[in-house]
Amino acid sequence: MEEVGPDLYCIDCDYVQPRLACVYLMINDAGRAAFLETNTSRAVSRFLEALKVLGYSTDDVDWIIPTHVHLDHAGGAGALLRECSRATVLAHPRAAKHLINPDRLIQSSIQVYGQETFEKLYGEIVPCPESRVRIMADGESLHWGNRTLEFLYTRGHANHHFCIYEKTSGVFTGDSFGIAYPDLQSGGPFLFASSTPTDFDPPAAHESLDRIRNTGTGSVFLTHFGRLDSLEEAGRQLHESLQFLTGLYDDARARFKSAEDKAAPELKQSLEEEVRTRILDSWVDQLLSRGFPDASAIQERLGMDAALNAGGIVFAAQRSLKKG
Repeated sequence: MEEVGPDLYCIDCDYVQPRLACVYLMINDAGRAAFLETNTSRAVSRFLEALKVLGYSTDDVDWIIPTHVHLDHAGGAGALLRECSRATVLAHPRAAKHLINPDRLIQSSIQVYGQETFEKLYGEIVPCPESRVRIMADGESLHWGNRTLEFLYTRGHANHHFCIYEKTSGVFTGDSFGIAYPDLQSGGPFLFASSTPTDFDPPAAHESLDRIRNTGTGSVFLTHFGRLDSLEEAGRQLHESLQFLTGLYDDARARFKSAEDKAAPELKQSLEEEVRTRILDSWVDQLLSRGFPDASAIQERLGMDAALNAGGIVFAAQRSLKKG
């Protein structure tokens, strides 16, 4: 656990590996607590230990706030809510239904990962009682002691995504302000946009970046990973990253459109591998130019992200043709 602002703590979830995903614990002037993000049920014990270390209990938790329902952000919401008897989950309206009934999320994830890997990654997915889920409107503010939380809908990564702007701290961005792993920042800021897994919308993602910057905040708090203050450079990199991903999306869409069998599994598989390679090569080039000496280490570190981004791009390209 690391203090990243006054009464604000970053908790490493140790999801897949250290410093890949985090949750933020915020305390107000009345000694009340809120968790922003929840990771998976396997990480809940870490959150409870953080409360204990800081001198708080589960009865002090008012709010549990996942930015969206992808399982590395919201998989632990129900399990954490079960421990925090006085808490309420705050959610985007499109996310709330999946928190209340996660069956569809569970089944789709098992289809992607298989039962064994799903259980290893996410553990138990506990439904949230509907009576303990509150939907937050776009632009709605929640006054909470000395803090005010403003909810900003930020599509692009997911159509059910919001960010939380707390003026004394900054914006908690989920996946809407990219990914910046701490171990890759020694040569200067290195961020990339996330196009996973099924809702990639490049124009909306550009708009979301601008909406976050237009708050005037000096800091953002990334789920992947930590506090970031160099926002001008970060914004520039992320817009460039989105432009690159858009080019890959356009190429994949053209390939699907010209194929005789647009639904052929082998076409989808070959496109995903091609896109994955192009993404990973781009990241390797950027990091080598920043002084990282080992291309193979970069490929190993970012291979999963490249595969996930590629899957999101190819899925979105194929779906766009089905929609006409």
